[in-house]
Amino acid sequence: MTLKLPELIAKYFAADKVDSEAVSQCFAENAIVKDEGHTYRGRAAIKQWKTDASAKYQYTSEPIACEQKDGKLVVTSRLTGNFPGSPVNLRFYFDIEGDKIASLEITP
Repeated sequence: MTLKLPELIAKYFAADKVDSEAVSQCFAENAIVKDEGHTYRGRAAIKQWKTDASAKYQYTSEPIACEQKDGKLVVTSRLTGNFPGSPVNLRFYFDIEGDKIASLEITP
């Protein structure tokens, strides 16, 4: 059974399988990403974050749950790859404005 995600979020997870440029295009120009204790501001920084993460880790991400919580869309995704603790379920907190992601925070 495939999880039905909102179009923009499905686009983000599909882009994650392609490249960092495709991922960055899902975000607003001044978007913010928080991941692994770091904050990345703006599309250029988000593109670099994704480039660095993809070089450091080889992984697959499979969304397994999606819910609305405190005004954000929360997607739980199972990440499997060459990193300590694999596989792990991570929560992706998306704040969407219009047709772009305004912010994303990834937590265990």
